Amino acid sequence: MTSEEKVRYWMELSDEDIRVAKGLLKLEHFLYVAFMCHQCIEKIFKAAYEYRINDTPPFVHDLMLIADRAGILDLFDDLQMDFIEQLSPLNIKARYPGYRKELAKEMTKSVCEDLINKTQELQQWTKENILSIK
Repeated sequence: MTSEEKVRYWMELSDEDIRVAKGLLKLEHFLYVAFMCHQCIEKIFKAAYEYRINDTPPFVHDLMLIADRAGILDLFDDLQMDFIEQLSPLNIKARYPGYRKELAKEMTKSVCEDLINKTQELQQWTKENILSIK
Protein backbone atom coordinates (compact mmCIF):
# COMPACT_ATOMS: atom_id res chain seq x y z
CA MET A 1 0.00 0.00 0.00
CA THR A 2 1.34 3.44 -0.86
CA SER A 3 1.31 6.23 1.68
CA GLU A 4 -1.49 7.95 -0.24
CA GLU A 5 -3.56 4.75 -0.15
CA LYS A 6 -3.01 4.54 3.61
CA VAL A 7 -4.13 8.14 4.05
CA ARG A 8 -7.26 7.44 2.01
CA TYR A 9 -7.87 4.29 4.08
CA TRP A 10 -7.86 6.28 7.33
CA MET A 11 -10.04 9.00 5.78
CA GLU A 12 -12.59 6.44 4.59
CA LEU A 13 -12.74 4.86 8.04
CA SER A 14 -13.23 8.30 9.57
CA ASP A 15 -16.09 9.01 7.13
CA GLU A 16 -17.66 5.67 7.96
CA ASP A 17 -17.43 6.34 11.69
CA ILE A 18 -19.34 9.63 11.43
CA ARG A 19 -22.03 7.91 9.33
CA VAL A 20 -22.31 5.24 12.01
CA ALA A 21 -22.56 7.92 14.71
CA LYS A 22 -25.48 9.52 12.86
CA GLY A 23 -27.21 6.16 12.54
CA LEU A 24 -26.74 5.46 16.22
CA LEU A 25 -28.22 8.87 17.05
CA LYS A 26 -31.40 7.92 15.17
CA LEU A 27 -31.53 4.69 17.17
CA GLU A 28 -30.92 6.67 20.39
CA HIS A 29 -27.78 4.72 21.27
CA PHE A 30 -26.24 7.86 22.71
CA LEU A 31 -23.32 6.25 24.50
CA TYR A 32 -22.10 4.78 21.23
CA VAL A 33 -22.55 8.07 19.39
CA ALA A 34 -19.91 9.52 21.68
CA PHE A 35 -17.60 6.58 21.08
CA MET A 36 -17.97 6.80 17.29
CA CYS A 37 -17.32 10.56 17.29
CA HIS A 38 -14.05 9.84 19.08
CA GLN A 39 -13.25 7.13 16.53
CA CYS A 40 -13.95 9.50 13.64
CA ILE A 41 -11.46 12.07 14.91
CA GLU A 42 -8.92 9.43 15.91
CA LYS A 43 -8.89 8.12 12.36
CA ILE A 44 -8.71 11.51 10.66
CA PHE A 45 -5.75 12.32 12.94
CA LYS A 46 -4.17 9.02 11.98
CA ALA A 47 -4.66 10.00 8.32
CA ALA A 48 -2.86 13.25 9.12
CA TYR A 49 -0.08 11.31 10.83
CA GLU A 50 0.39 9.06 7.79
CA TYR A 51 0.23 12.09 5.48
CA ARG A 52 2.78 14.18 7.38
CA ILE A 53 5.09 11.52 8.85
CA ASN A 54 4.75 8.86 6.12
CA ASP A 55 4.71 6.09 8.69
CA THR A 56 2.22 3.90 10.52
CA PRO A 57 0.33 5.94 13.12
CA PRO A 58 0.91 5.01 16.76
CA PHE A 59 -1.27 2.25 18.18
CA VAL A 60 -2.88 4.58 20.72
CA HIS A 61 -6.28 6.21 21.10
CA ASP A 62 -5.21 9.45 22.79
CA LEU A 63 -6.25 12.20 20.37
CA MET A 64 -3.81 14.75 21.78
CA LEU A 65 -0.93 12.32 21.56
CA ILE A 66 -1.72 11.37 17.95
CA ALA A 67 -2.07 15.03 16.94
CA ASP A 68 1.14 15.93 18.74
CA ARG A 69 3.12 13.12 17.13
CA ALA A 70 1.68 14.10 13.73
CA GLY A 71 2.93 17.65 14.30
CA ILE A 72 -0.55 19.14 13.98
CA LEU A 73 -1.49 19.92 17.57
CA ASP A 74 -0.42 23.55 17.36
CA LEU A 75 -2.54 24.09 14.22
CA PHE A 76 -5.83 23.94 16.11
CA ASP A 77 -7.48 27.01 17.61
CA ASP A 78 -8.65 27.20 21.21
CA LEU A 79 -12.20 26.01 20.45
CA GLN A 80 -10.90 23.05 18.51
CA MET A 81 -8.48 22.20 21.32
CA ASP A 82 -11.31 22.37 23.85
CA PHE A 83 -13.35 19.98 21.73
CA ILE A 84 -10.45 17.57 21.27
CA GLU A 85 -9.98 17.56 25.05
CA GLN A 86 -13.73 16.94 25.53
CA LEU A 87 -13.74 14.11 23.01
CA SER A 88 -10.54 12.35 24.11
CA PRO A 89 -11.84 10.53 27.20
CA LEU A 90 -15.02 9.32 25.46
CA ASN A 91 -13.13 6.39 23.94
CA ILE A 92 -12.42 4.95 27.38
CA LYS A 93 -15.57 6.11 29.15
CA ALA A 94 -17.84 4.46 26.60
CA ARG A 95 -16.20 1.06 27.07
CA TYR A 96 -15.33 0.51 30.70
CA PRO A 97 -17.87 -0.29 33.43
CA GLY A 98 -16.77 2.33 35.93
CA TYR A 99 -17.33 5.11 33.43
CA ARG A 100 -20.19 3.84 31.24
CA LYS A 101 -23.03 4.58 33.64
CA GLU A 102 -21.69 8.05 34.40
CA LEU A 103 -21.23 8.86 30.72
CA ALA A 104 -24.61 7.40 29.76
CA LYS A 105 -26.31 9.90 32.08
CA GLU A 106 -24.55 12.79 30.33
CA MET A 107 -25.28 11.67 26.77
CA THR A 108 -28.64 13.12 25.74
CA LYS A 109 -29.94 13.56 22.22
CA SER A 110 -29.00 17.24 22.14
CA VAL A 111 -25.52 16.55 23.56
CA CYS A 112 -24.98 13.89 20.90
CA GLU A 113 -26.26 16.13 18.11
CA ASP A 114 -23.75 18.74 19.23
CA LEU A 115 -20.98 16.11 19.37
CA ILE A 116 -21.75 15.01 15.82
CA ASN A 117 -21.81 18.58 14.51
CA LYS A 118 -18.52 19.48 16.16
CA THR A 119 -16.96 16.19 15.07
CA GLN A 120 -17.93 16.82 11.46
CA GLU A 121 -16.57 20.37 11.64
CA LEU A 122 -13.22 19.20 13.04
CA GLN A 123 -13.02 16.32 10.60
CA GLN A 124 -13.73 18.61 7.64
CA TRP A 125 -11.31 21.26 8.89
CA THR A 126 -8.60 18.63 9.20
CA LYS A 127 -9.25 17.40 5.67
CA GLU A 128 -9.17 20.91 4.21
CA ASN A 129 -6.27 22.35 6.21
CA ILE A 130 -3.95 19.43 6.88
CA LEU A 131 -4.67 16.81 4.23
CA SER A 132 -4.42 17.91 0.63
CA ILE A 133 -5.88 14.62 -0.62
CA LYS A 134 -9.59 15.07 -1.22
